[in-house]
Amino acid sequence: MTGPRYTSLVESLPANVPFVGPEEQERARGAPFAARLGANESLFGPSPKALAAIRAEAEEVWKYGDPTSHDLRAALADHMGVAVENVLVGEGIDGLLGNLVRLLVAPGDAVVTSDGAYPTFNYHVAGFGGALQKVPYRDDREDLGALISRAREVDAKLIYYANPDNPMGTCARGADVLAALDDLPEGCLLCLDEAYVEFAPEGTAAEVPADDPRVIRMRTFSKAYGMAGARIGYAVAAADLIKSFDKIRNHFGMNRMAQAGALAALHDADWLAHVQAEVARARDEIARIAGENGLRAIPSATNFVAVDCGRDGDFARAVLAALVARGVFVRMPFVIPQDRCIRISCGRADDLAVLAKALPEALAEARG
Repeated sequence: MTGPRYTSLVESLPANVPFVGPEEQERARGAPFAARLGANESLFGPSPKALAAIRAEAEEVWKYGDPTSHDLRAALADHMGVAVENVLVGEGIDGLLGNLVRLLVAPGDAVVTSDGAYPTFNYHVAGFGGALQKVPYRDDREDLGALISRAREVDAKLIYYANPDNPMGTCARGADVLAALDDLPEGCLLCLDEAYVEFAPEGTAAEVPADDPRVIRMRTFSKAYGMAGARIGYAVAAADLIKSFDKIRNHFGMNRMAQAGALAALHDADWLAHVQAEVARARDEIARIAGENGLRAIPSATNFVAVDCGRDGDFARAVLAALVARGVFVRMPFVIPQDRCIRISCGRADDLAVLAKALPEALAEARG
């Protein structure tokens, strides 16, 4: 009796996921976390209008969702000032990234990213056999100029660049991103991940024309809109590229409740402003807690703060482990020298009070 005959590429890959979820960690430790501050979710929740729309749509869940996400795409097109043909909706940015890599990357094709940037993108590139080229951060920032230079050297088909960045929370001016496109090699596409742009200073978003064939911009309802569990992301790009996704995407991947909730959330500007204000207050509080403990918070344009623990990655990992043992779920960058930090998501006052109590104890344990 034989089993399935895997491809040689699949046989060469490890069976893993880019992140260990907090639920798995809770099962391992035998207790829930007192403060869930590691996944950059919005602890402030979704718009009440979005929740009402989801509940109302639940009675229609016997139907498949609209495979074109027409109403949501139309609203997003209006929101972004583009045509409907320039907008794609998918299963979060993760799903969009997987389909983008599938569209562009064949085994051996060069792809460029920053060393230590979003690992799910790397996971997709590996899964399709791409040759991943990595460029180091510079001053805790992704270096777009260096990414473009490496792409030219290796004839890359795709560059991944996040603005604002995860895991450091830093950002570049949108005007600088736009200017850098003049140096992009012919035939290379820039994937501009703007998952956190709603939290960033004015001028961070790059005003790239929707019909510019050199760029695809990706955004999400997981962060500022508080709907991470609904898995809704969207992309803006030239119409030909958007249409090409129809060749390979999961056409019924978007459930109708998620579509309805996202549409309601998009129209609730007051709730978005409320969340933005809460995140700004939480960033300040995390920075205050870090400072009280002799640590430095890196200024953030996102809904999390990278806190420099002041030593090396081993010390930061010890701090993280001690926090987890005290019921505080946080994460950290994976690559030197950014791994000297821990990454703390913005939370409510009660969540940050748990952090404030646990952090000095965790530092003492790590130093001991």
